[in-house]
Amino acid sequence: MPRVKGGTVTRKRRKKVLKLAKGYRGAKHLLFKSAHTQVMVSYRYAFRDRRAVKREFRKLWIARINAAARMNDLSYSKMMHGLKLAGIDINRKMLADIAITDPAAFTEVANQAKAALNK
Repeated sequence: MPRVKGGTVTRKRRKKVLKLAKGYRGAKHLLFKSAHTQVMVSYRYAFRDRRAVKREFRKLWIARINAAARMNDLSYSKMMHGLKLAGIDINRKMLADIAITDPAAFTEVANQAKAALNK
């Protein structure tokens, strides 16, 4: 009985991994074993960072809203509470964009939040 060799299947699998490792430094893009290890680590980083990006953006939006709210004599938390009381349902991404691009409109929104807080 002849032995079974990997042949085309093994070569295809290894070529796929080396293609994924293209651009890596040193042996990590040349040798299958180290390339495979690095590709697996890269997958873990990608999985983790897809969630981290969402956290980072939310932090950025909150910082922008807070800065703009303080220009209108409100803290971030009071601003968000006031918006909730006023029934204004706008997400942080849009609010941060308004704060940057249209300060006059943000001031109007902040005034509505203040009014709702004072009731």
